[in-house]
Amino acid sequence: MSKNKLIRFDVADNQAGGQRRPFAKAVRAGDFVYVSGQVPTINGEIVAGTIVTQTEQVIANIKDVLALADCTLEHVVKVNVWLDDARDFSSFNAVFEKHFIDHPPARSTVQSPMMVDVKVEMDVVAYKPLD
Repeated sequence: MSKNKLIRFDVADNQAGGQRRPFAKAVRAGDFVYVSGQVPTINGEIVAGTIVTQTEQVIANIKDVLALADCTLEHVVKVNVWLDDARDFSSFNAVFEKHFIDHPPARSTVQSPMMVDVKVEMDVVAYKPLD
């Protein structure tokens, strides 16, 4: 496979109500894999619960998307995080650390209003050479 080739992995899952979302779950550009923002959903429905519950679901969703590109969390080099409530930062970090302690990526975290009932969103960039 040419390093210049772009590979788009699946379109995003439908939202609740079956509405299509017009973007890829991930795109491989050479040795890098860019994963679209993941929120705590299963089959388009938001998983209710605490920041811990929602963060676990977001990371599970990220793992599933990374697998499409034959990557794991170990390949993640950059994470962007949006938290609805800055007071959730410590609880979010506890979950994040559990999954990334052995291979910490670079990370940015900001507070931002989120869509209804979502407490966290994350996107990641992974690096896995094609050769």
